[in-house]
Amino acid sequence: MRLDKDSVEYFKAMSEESGIPYQTLINLYLRDCAVDERKLNIVWK
Repeated sequence: MRLDKDSVEYFKAMSEESGIPYQTLINLYLRDCAVDERKLNIVWK
């Protein structure tokens, strides 16, 4: 899985605050999206 630097840094900062490893936070977030069947709203210009 390829993640951009800014996204990884965001989750690393959340990790510092929560004490949860950043990889776990990313997985929890993606799982929450999948469970709720969220879709991205992408508009190409």
